[in-house]
Amino acid sequence: MARISRNELLQIMKRSVNATIITIGDELLIGQVIDTNSAFMARVLNRAGISVIRKLAVSDNAEEIRAAVDKEVNAVSVILQTGGLGPTSDDVTKQTLADYFGVKMIEDKGALRNVKRLYDKVYKKPLNPVNLRQAEVPEGCKVIINKRGSAPCMQFEKGRSLIFSLPGVPFEMEGLMPDVITAIRERFQLPKVIHHTIATAGIGESELAAILADFEKEIAPKTSLAYLPGLGILRLRLTSVVTGKEEEEKVNRHVRVLKKLAHQYLISSDDTPVEEAVGKLLLKKKKSVATAESCTGGFIASMITSVSGASSYFPGGIISYSNVVKSGTLGVKTTTLKKHGAVSEEVVKEMLKGVLKKMKSDYGIAVSGIMGPGGGSEQKPVGTVWIAVGSNHRVDTRKLHFRFDRKRNIQSTALRALFMLKLFLENE
Repeated sequence: MARISRNELLQIMKRSVNATIITIGDELLIGQVIDTNSAFMARVLNRAGISVIRKLAVSDNAEEIRAAVDKEVNAVSVILQTGGLGPTSDDVTKQTLADYFGVKMIEDKGALRNVKRLYDKVYKKPLNPVNLRQAEVPEGCKVIINKRGSAPCMQFEKGRSLIFSLPGVPFEMEGLMPDVITAIRERFQLPKVIHHTIATAGIGESELAAILADFEKEIAPKTSLAYLPGLGILRLRLTSVVTGKEEEEKVNRHVRVLKKLAHQYLISSDDTPVEEAVGKLLLKKKKSVATAESCTGGFIASMITSVSGASSYFPGGIISYSNVVKSGTLGVKTTTLKKHGAVSEEVVKEMLKGVLKKMKSDYGIAVSGIMGPGGGSEQKPVGTVWIAVGSNHRVDTRKLHFRFDRKRNIQSTALRALFMLKLFLENE
């Protein structure tokens, strides 16, 4: 069967339930705050079978907000906007929506109870008139209580569009999204959209595309393959709109073929963050891991400990940035450092051995490299990295070359090191 193009897939999804995301705030437009809300919302919407066809960012200006909403009404099924719901003068979203729908602001009893609960039980602060404004909403909207904050989500309907106004605080918005999806399901019949993502490394996009050329011609109708290059990682996402179990199984077969074709470069079979995947494997095995980091300066340890419950499997790490710490704390031989240099397979092996002994851990990661912009040589240019992962019984090493700036080289090294550990654990 012929492969469907991404444009054709988009058209199929457009004919179903689609959405526009509008983020509100001057801080987004001047680059003071990075917009993570729209990315999170898009992921949730796509998992529910809702195609995001536009993302817009507008300032805290009533005319701009009104124009953005008015342009999208009837053009899409769902409009989600975040931001501008605070109680201060620069937050104009609620009043703008009231004016747009030609209604007055009223006090919602449920929202008021929630505000009082927060200040009494959570914040333990007295309420003032400004705080109480959080209970005011445009008359006629459906209020979805925000259990993580004081600004409620407000649901409107105009023409064929459902409109949701959510708080801009990411933690609060994320807590409201399940209720938003429920409300959308009550209004629309949603298709089933499947996303399968695998991660590869050590091969470029064009090279992998050549390997997968025949595969792309044979994949099922209503299915598309996307190439997603990242920090030293190339992800492949297979997306399909399915209507039954038979179509779903067909897509699953394609995923198995895709993994087989890319097996030489495959580092992950799902899109779970690698630090979470490593944590789950260690918990399952009831084992621990420690880190010995030179060039990454603790970034790997930071990724590991960003996962709740990491204390169960991560006793600690050693930042051995200098050769003095490499030899004095980790026990790397001075002769090894002199003969091979700090950025070498021999040194990361000894770093690994040292951290396993020092931390009494089952597994370890050791990295040493040249992150730039200076410090490179003809033999070891900027971006050269050696990684060792393993245990007291077996060690895997790899030499890598990254071509990014210092920050991205550090991030890429950390990611590849954790992926190496993940593969090591899976093959133990």
